[in-house]
Amino acid sequence: MFAAADVHYRPAGGARAALVAASDVTFATIVAEKTADVAGVAAYEAGAFWRRELPCLRAVLDGVDGLELLVVDGYVDLDPAGRPGLGAHAHAEFGVTVIGVAKTRFATASHAIPVLRAGATRPLYVTAAGLPAREAADLVTSMAGRFRLPDALRRVDALARGHPSSS
Repeated sequence: MFAAADVHYRPAGGARAALVAASDVTFATIVAEKTADVAGVAAYEAGAFWRRELPCLRAVLDGVDGLELLVVDGYVDLDPAGRPGLGAHAHAEFGVTVIGVAKTRFATASHAIPVLRAGATRPLYVTAAGLPAREAADLVTSMAGRFRLPDALRRVDALARGHPSSS
């Protein structure tokens, strides 16, 4: 199983984590969706986003079996020296390949591979743990969807925000 996960933080506190799963690595067909509400979340800390996000990923991945790949909104590592970001912590905790797909450039992540999809002029920034970054970038390029952001990431974002009928 291949999954993409995202987390939305509510203004009043807490978060909703969401996951979409597919049986193929391009996420052409979503076979399952799941959300989990998390009451207490850590405050945002620059450079340590994983402390806030990882407990939410734990909640939404609880009970998910057979996971081979997890795609997260963010970076696997934050610099070429390998300073761990969310994806590295997820890779260590869940023991699966993780691809980080970030929508914005992180200043120290000069190693991230820029990916242009669907005629976009702004790249996505791809990092990975468990497979070479170039393979991860190629996979993100081939993921289903006609937009800059692959459909699986658009869908999981909508679910995390509480828009279950959005696509």
